[in-house]
Amino acid sequence: MSQQEGHHRQPDPTAENIKAIVEVERQAVRRASFGERVGQAISDVVGTMMFVSVHTAIMLAWIAWNGLAPPSLRFDPYPFGLLTFIVSLEGVLIATFVLIAQNRMSRQSDERDHLSLQISMLGEQELTLILKILRRISERLGMPPESEEEAHAERLSEETNVFELVRTLREQLPEAEGRRSSAGHS
Repeated sequence: MSQQEGHHRQPDPTAENIKAIVEVERQAVRRASFGERVGQAISDVVGTMMFVSVHTAIMLAWIAWNGLAPPSLRFDPYPFGLLTFIVSLEGVLIATFVLIAQNRMSRQSDERDHLSLQISMLGEQELTLILKILRRISERLGMPPESEEEAHAERLSEETNVFELVRTLREQLPEAEGRRSSAGHS
């Protein structure tokens, strides 16, 4: 038996992350209401070229039949009031189903963003701690960093104030400048 076989094989972090992501997505699908699942299914069908092609063919056949067939066989003569009504009703229903699907996707995106923010914040806290530990190790070993490195490490070792960052971003993003300038003109 080789030395490698005696050790337990470490799990592949990438494979573990993929499993976790798949499980999060499965849970999101399971949490979806019946209406959300129906809305998503309809949006999935409506958002295809096959749907557009079939729809176009049906409308062209409808118009051709009601424009070219003998008058006694026309069930929706020009200006095609019944077709207009059906297409309008269908448009309202499709728009509603698409909005349902988009609302669900927006909630999922918000959840992912919150998870990503939490992981980023944990990563930042871990890196800050690592920098502090490295600075102490460097001091113990009598290996002081260069003065510019020290100043930079000192800044990076400070705890990040998320609320201060958000406030600064809000003040400096272009949208904030537009709001400030329009508020000043009122």
